[in-house]
Amino acid sequence: MARQQERARRTRAAIIRSAAVEFGKSGYAAASLNRILEGSRATKGAMYFHFDSKEDLARAVLDAALERYRSTSERWQARTDLEPLDILHGMIDEVALRLDNDIITQAEFRLVIEPEFYQDARVGGSRIVGRTTRELAVRAVDRKQLRPDADPDRFTRTLAASLAGQRYIVDLLGGGVDLRTRFTEALEVIIEAMATPEWLDEFRRHGWRASARLEDLNLGL
Repeated sequence: MARQQERARRTRAAIIRSAAVEFGKSGYAAASLNRILEGSRATKGAMYFHFDSKEDLARAVLDAALERYRSTSERWQARTDLEPLDILHGMIDEVALRLDNDIITQAEFRLVIEPEFYQDARVGGSRIVGRTTRELAVRAVDRKQLRPDADPDRFTRTLAASLAGQRYIVDLLGGGVDLRTRFTEALEVIIEAMATPEWLDEFRRHGWRASARLEDLNLGL
């Protein structure tokens, strides 16, 4: 029984990963179930055992991406050795790293701009990152990293829009553009507009105290 359950888990994971590749390349409407099956090496019967439809399969990819974002947020928030803005930089840097290397996160980004999944953008990874960003902005004000008059909601909205814009621009420009550098650049511009002079002096001397590492990411299912 345990062996059968493990085989079923592996089959389901393989189908989700193959679907993520297909959705990431073709989008939802043009995605081919046959190509998903070929990529997963699963039978049609196995696919319909685990998933009722293409939409059901796409939502499984979105759910997997949501767990990625939740894991990223929780891991960085657990860092007690870092101040709030360094935690924020680490989290944003990891999101960029995932968008560059994680097919699940890449597929989520493609799916949520499709009409069928507009609503998912409001409850997906961007919401987790946004909520964590706001919490860290509040803490940064308390820690005198951001000025007392800095508005955490304004900070969060502006950063979210800037990161989304950078992601789209990188897609348009194609290869050779480093998404992590662009994300860090956007973060620095926004922080510098709201930071205290003391934090800016410290930052100019030491820079960021933490960054994401690919080897720390779990890219499996």
